[in-house]
Amino acid sequence: MPKLKSLDDLKRVREEAQKDLKVRLDTGTTIIVGMGTCGIAAGARETMHAILEELQKREIDAHVTTVGCIGMCASEPLVDIEQAGTGRITYANVKATMVPRLIEEHLINGRVVDDLVLARVS
Repeated sequence: MPKLKSLDDLKRVREEAQKDLKVRLDTGTTIIVGMGTCGIAAGARETMHAILEELQKREIDAHVTTVGCIGMCASEPLVDIEQAGTGRITYANVKATMVPRLIEEHLINGRVVDDLVLARVS
């Protein structure tokens, strides 16, 4: 985070945080990308960029965030999708080329992509 040097800088950060919170509350969709060194080495950075691009292209509001390593390095890149009213789904080995299918099936059609699922949390 850049240094805050003025009250205007602080207000800008506050407005951005409020916007992110509004998206999370309104859409109820959070996408979490594992960005530990193991995930980055496996292509998580490219996967995250593909997710952001696909969401923007399809005009889907979702909160996208990152986490560090959770200890399943062999399954990286890991992507969790959590939506209001449904459980959290962890997808494994998600390459950037798989992202359009994942967004289409899970977020638009409401169907879990079973062949990519590593875990489900209800």
